[in-house]
Amino acid sequence: MPKAPGSQPVMDLERFRALPLLGIARGIDAADVEPLAEAVIGAGLTCLEVTMNTAGAPALISALRDAAGDRLMIGAGTVLGLDALAAARAAGASFIVMPTLVPAVVERCVADRVPVFPGALTPQEIHAAWTAGATMVKVFPAGVFGPSYLREIKGPFTDIELMAVGGVTADNMADYFAGGAAAVAFGASVFRREWLSARAYDRIADEVRRLVTACTAARRRT
Repeated sequence: MPKAPGSQPVMDLERFRALPLLGIARGIDAADVEPLAEAVIGAGLTCLEVTMNTAGAPALISALRDAAGDRLMIGAGTVLGLDALAAARAAGASFIVMPTLVPAVVERCVADRVPVFPGALTPQEIHAAWTAGATMVKVFPAGVFGPSYLREIKGPFTDIELMAVGGVTADNMADYFAGGAAAVAFGASVFRREWLSARAYDRIADEVRRLVTACTAARRRT
């Protein structure tokens, strides 16, 4: 995996673009780390974030990196300030995601050559996030408006890369890519509280496998 200045890892964007599917893990705990890593890796996922509003997120990110090695790119989500960014990067997060645009976080990521995915929804917000230096703009919550919204956004913003987050499923994923998404993400629909509580990692793996298959097929068509 490439490294940014200071020897911290950074996301391999070519690898991500080959399978532009991001898993968002929120509310996991230390007992989940190894079995969850093996489950999603076995299902074909290559990119996973841990949200920073998960208890002990930096330690979980570090543990996931140790468990997965180079098999899985690990990042941090819900990064809303420079302190959270510093903690995430110190833990080894190789990319940064947020639900909104935090200019100071994006500026620091750009300076350190760390892929960053700020969130936005309206045309004004999407343009602001892109011009700030976003690697891709996280359109969130995409499911409220659906794939047709991305198609409309791509009309004037042909060069802006969009990642659809919120409401993306194996059944509608192809529509998001056809509408202009460069990547998609999934979270609570797969990393369900009841499955995590029951340690039902096989069920999580099955759902991830469906999403990976759908992503691969959708990308071939587009």
